[in-house]
Order: sequence, then structure tokens, then C-alpha cells
Amino acid sequence: MKDISNYIETHQNRFISELVDLLKMPSISADSAYKKDVLNTAEAVKKSLLDAGCDLAEICETPGNPIVYGEKIIDKNLPTVLVYGHYDVQPADPIDLWTSPPFDPVIKKTDLHPEGAIFARGACDDKGQMYMHVKALEFMTKTDQLPCNVKFMIEGEEEVGSENLAWFVPRNLEKLANDVILISDTGMIAKDVPSITTGLRGLSYVEVEVTGPNRDLHSGLYGGAVANPINVLSKMIASLHDENNHITIPGFYDKVEELSTEERAEMAKAPFSLEAYKKSIDIDSVYGEEGFTTNERNSIRPTLDVNGIWGGYIGEGAKTVLPSKAYAKISMRLVPHQDWHEITDLFTKHFESIAPQGVRVKVKPHHGGQGYVTPIDSIGYQAASKAYHETFGKTPIPQRSGGSIPIVALFEEQLKSKTILMGFGLDSDAIHSPNEHFGLWNYLKGIETIPWFYQYFTELSK
Repeated sequence: MKDISNYIETHQNRFISELVDLLKMPSISADSAYKKDVLNTAEAVKKSLLDAGCDLAEICETPGNPIVYGEKIIDKNLPTVLVYGHYDVQPADPIDLWTSPPFDPVIKKTDLHPEGAIFARGACDDKGQMYMHVKALEFMTKTDQLPCNVKFMIEGEEEVGSENLAWFVPRNLEKLANDVILISDTGMIAKDVPSITTGLRGLSYVEVEVTGPNRDLHSGLYGGAVANPINVLSKMIASLHDENNHITIPGFYDKVEELSTEERAEMAKAPFSLEAYKKSIDIDSVYGEEGFTTNERNSIRPTLDVNGIWGGYIGEGAKTVLPSKAYAKISMRLVPHQDWHEITDLFTKHFESIAPQGVRVKVKPHHGGQGYVTPIDSIGYQAASKAYHETFGKTPIPQRSGGSIPIVALFEEQLKSKTILMGFGLDSDAIHSPNEHFGLWNYLKGIETIPWFYQYFTELSK
């Protein structure tokens, strides 16, 4: 890729400014109050694809938020890369924990990012990483170095389960036909330790409701005589793990993939400091399933976590109330071979079965997806590895991620192609949390590395 470093250096201020403008748009898919902002963001992404060199870019309607599609076809006999990303973002709550407004991007220097990092919701997940691909295309088209065909599919519902992507893909198989899918919605081990994500966990997300009396009651007149839904829910949730932090749902582990000692040893070669890990999130001890390391717990093992819990009176001051209802949102991260529909069903049956008399339980499934493992002997992986080596000067480490991108398994099923996960974020980027950020070095390094993937994939495909 001739003169790519010079091109990035010449245009980096514009690249950063364009990303800042995109981050100002509060495209929160979980809150209908931001629907107009979501639609405006889709239009902005469409324009950016046309400006970068796509011959076609369009807004594709779905039953929910639209999908932005773009393409640059130079020769139908050449390979085609399909880039997937998302323009929607997580809610910014809790707002008071942000050190700067979540949709007023600010560039700050940190110890880890002396060159500066953009602080804003969506900076890393996924606007910054998605936009790297747009700017990489710009470089290849403006310098006449695009070696193959490229298509873009940028959706607006990833943060709420991608339900309508599952509607869109099977209806557009010809439009989306490709030889490999490229996604940057993951991370790497460190700025000086590149890695390629080879595995993703699946997901089952549910909401539970426990109902006791038909109305809130006076806790003095009724307390001790009537089941308190919050007390009951707390006990039910606590029972979902045993003393070894093993999930107690019958059948939950039946299909869990057990990695060999050799595979676990290979994983352990990745650089990792337990002390630095604890310090980064201000804890004095790690916690998790007995018999596994921290990196294994958050990548190759399934989990069950409460994401939110509420009920009763939570306002200022005191109100002596025995609540009628209590609620919780619970997510289960799954490993390959665990089917999320089956796990949701197992959870529902078990949770209903452990409810004591005096309360009624309702389980509402929200969304989910399958886990995924990509082979490291594929042409796509080899091209990505060579691309990282070109720009980082070292071979990337294959790494399984604890996160979930449910649509990856859908892509393989429907489009019959493998997905390569080239992430440039870091664990410290605070995605989904206050003060999310993305290093400028990482952003620009992604723009530099991605074009090399196109070149090597084209060469290896011959």
C-alpha cells in the first residue's frame, strides 16, 4: 500500500474531525426518544460512504432502524469483502459519572494515550472502529489502490440485539454476497501486542418480574407476614450460583466446550498482569468460577450476571413500603455449542421452579445469539495476520473474546462466509461505561492496517 502513512499524516486532522462530528449524534437505539437522531446518523453514514468512494450507498428500510448499505465493485471476478459495523450506541447513563458530556466529544491525553483519546459515547463501540473502514476505503479509492470489491452493511440496532438484521440478511442474500466478512467491533491485547479475536461468546438476555401482593403495602402492618418480592428475588438470584460460582441451572453446562490442556496453555501465553487488571478497575481481588484463570473466566466459560435490579421506593428519604413487584435484568454469556434459545428455556423453567409460594414469577426473554469460533488456518485470518505484521512489526496473537456479536453466527449460516474480527480497541476504553474513549493512535493505526488486509486477502485468494 504505497504512501499510506503519508496519506494518513496529511489527512489525520480531517479524519479526527469527521469522527468527532459523527460522535456528536446521540444515536441511542434503546431509547425511542432518540429515533430522529438514529435516522440522522444513518444519513450521515451514507454520505460518508459516498464521499469515501462508494459508487452506491443507500438507506435500507427494515421494520426497525434502517441499515446503511454501500458498495464499490471494481471487477466481479475479484474477491469481495463485506464490512459490517453499527452506528447505534449504548445509552450514556449514568450521566453524572462522565467527566465530559457523552455527546460532546473531547480529546484528552492520558498515560495510556499520550497522543490523545476521543472521549464520547460510541467512540470505540462502534463508531470509531466502523469509521476506520470508511477512511481506509477513502485511501484506497483516492490513490487508486483498491485491490478487490468492497461492500458495507452498517446497522442501527446492534446494541439492542440486531433483531431486524436477522430480518434483512436472508432477504438480501445476493446483495450481500461476499468472500469474507470483516468486522472491527472487538479489541486487541495492548497497543504493542496486536491480536485477532477468534472466538465470541453467545448471549441470552432476559428480564424477570416477581409479584407479591396486589399493591404496595405498609411495611409495619404487613412486614413479616407477606412475602416481599425484593427479598424473594434477591434470594432467587443468589441461588443461581453455588459456593464455587458454578451456575446451578440444571442442564446449563451440558453442551459447554471443554478446551484441552494444550489449548488452555496456548491461551496463557498472551501477556497478562493480574495486578494491572485489578488496578485498572480498582478492585483488590478477582472473583469467578473455581478452577479457571481470569482470562479463561471471561472468554471460554459461560456466565450469568445481573445487569440491573429494582423495585419499591428508591427516592430521597425514607418510605416504609413493602413493594408489590421487583424486577431484574439478567444476561448469560454462552460459549460455542450452547444454543441461546435452549439456555433461555432452561433459565425460564428453573427460575419459575424456585419461586416460593406467595409470589408469581414472569420471565421475559429479550434477545440473544450464538457463540462463534473462526479457524486460524483460513485465508481471511492469514490475511489479517499479515496485515497486522505489516503495520505493527509483529505477528498478532489469536484470542477469544468474552463479548458477544450475535450476528456473526447468523452471517455464517445465511451468507456462508467466515468472519474476521480485526479490533483496535483496548479493554480500558470503557465501552458501555461512562467515559468511553478511543485512542487517536488506535484509530489511525486501524486506518493504516485495514488496507493491507484487502491486499493480502486478494493475493491469497488467487
